[in-house]
Amino acid sequence: MARAPWVLKFIVFLSQIIVVMKKLGFSLVVVLAACTSLGFYFNVNDSQAKGTDLSLATQTVPNIEQTGPDGKTTYALHQVMKQHKLVLIDFWASWCGPCRQENPNVVKVYQAYQDKGFTVFSVSLDNNASKWQSAITKDQLSWPYHVSDLKGWNNEAAITYGVQAIPMSYLIDSQGKILAKNLRGRALEQAVAQHLK
Repeated sequence: MARAPWVLKFIVFLSQIIVVMKKLGFSLVVVLAACTSLGFYFNVNDSQAKGTDLSLATQTVPNIEQTGPDGKTTYALHQVMKQHKLVLIDFWASWCGPCRQENPNVVKVYQAYQDKGFTVFSVSLDNNASKWQSAITKDQLSWPYHVSDLKGWNNEAAITYGVQAIPMSYLIDSQGKILAKNLRGRALEQAVAQHLK
């Protein structure tokens, strides 16, 4: 899973705190308690700064409206979801190894259920259009809804959705209600099959 740069900096910061506290003679319990408190503080403040904490089945997802790979066509999530029974909002990037490893599973589910009302709305955290387009082609991501503002981790949709690591996904219905989050492999296929009964 690829993580946002701030997460990596925070991990380094925590490790430095642990070293200092151990040198000062604090017990392991006190060190862990301090790190947990710091982690909670940063997590709460970051989620407030980064965007909404989307909880399952409690709200309609925010709209995402960004440009497709051709640089001209704009796709809006709220429009797409009204045309389909189920939509997988998939945050990914061409440079993200775990995302690329998961893509064949998403492709398999899309091919099996596209005629039954399922589609994918891919949001790329790329900042290089040609690498993004190349990955779409290479991984055979044949659904039409690919968007990005090419701002990398500063992608506006990713900030709105509070994305801190990728791949990250939401399975939503035609009303924008969140049915599941971060499904992978077989779990994605099972959820799609269940909701399309």
